[in-house]
Amino acid sequence: MLMEPIPYFAFRDFPVGSEAAVQQALLQAVAGKSYILGKELKHFEEAYAGYLGAKAAVGVGNGYDALVLALKAVGVGPGDEVVLPVHTFIATINAVLQVGAKPVLVEPDTKTCNITAATVAPAVTASTKAIVPVHLYGQVCEMGPLLQLARAHNLRIVEDAAQAHGARYENKFAGTFGDAGAFSFYPTKNLGALGDAGAVVTNDEAIAQFVQMYRNYGEAQKYRSEVVGVNSRLDELQAAVLRVKLQNLDQLNAERQRLAAIYKEELQGTEELVLPVTAPGCGHVYHIFSIRTRRREALQQWLRVQGIYTAVHYPVPVHLQPAYRFLGHKAGDFPVAEELAQTSLSLPLFPGLKQHEQERVVDMVRKFFR
Repeated sequence: MLMEPIPYFAFRDFPVGSEAAVQQALLQAVAGKSYILGKELKHFEEAYAGYLGAKAAVGVGNGYDALVLALKAVGVGPGDEVVLPVHTFIATINAVLQVGAKPVLVEPDTKTCNITAATVAPAVTASTKAIVPVHLYGQVCEMGPLLQLARAHNLRIVEDAAQAHGARYENKFAGTFGDAGAFSFYPTKNLGALGDAGAVVTNDEAIAQFVQMYRNYGEAQKYRSEVVGVNSRLDELQAAVLRVKLQNLDQLNAERQRLAAIYKEELQGTEELVLPVTAPGCGHVYHIFSIRTRRREALQQWLRVQGIYTAVHYPVPVHLQPAYRFLGHKAGDFPVAEELAQTSLSLPLFPGLKQHEQERVVDMVRKFFR
């Protein structure tokens, strides 16, 4: 008898009743008949800033735009160098290039997969304007030393917190340490909309005002443009959805953490398997549960035959992507990132994953290594 497939990710009604609450919020937003820059957006921005303990959250069209607008808001532009991890989703480097700056790639820590002050410091030059820490997989970077490094060299920090909603470092939320934090609310994120959506979070009033203008054609008021802006507005329907989902974020993250703890306990000591490592003081909300093995391809194929679907984050490092050949990098330049690309495998982990499904994943991973 064929077993029911286990998806890498699925949208399930967790906690129970959350889907009905989202649908009700949508109906109310439609009934409000104000679809752009209305009260739903204002309420979500206030709620998200309040949750994070930040002064402002500014809703934008998506997480990529959040990065671009945050970089522009802190003054990054042509001639500037921006230090960022080579092991990240391409949105991070694309945003740096979009504002005309030069991306300077650095290796992640081999255990946490995040950049650290130690990996960033050698890349800082007189032309460096900013650092973009990416809180990868849901784990906050070790922000204390990175902030010290930034202060020592008068650098701006724009956090890429697209995978770390609700994660904390020393009891402070990801996205609130630097000059600005960029969030994505892509549907599969820990806090996900029903389409593309994003936000810039900041404690700097000038940055918030700039993003508010820039996202709306650069207008300070109707038909009066102060800067040459773009159209990148978080719409009312997505804002209504996010405000409801935000109420469950801590519960959703706790469920991810519970599932991750089971994986760690049950797979501990499995031959050739490297499990996620969390740095001291760093919180992890497990947007992704990535294991590592030199037999990655064979393991992934084995699991698929068993009806278990997985993902790879990320199969080709940024410096080896065809689009970035002009940066002049080659294979061997970033051995840690290249090893991660060859060995990482993300297991199914999402709120609503059933006990028997996770037990089957664990059982099949163990069987592969026997």
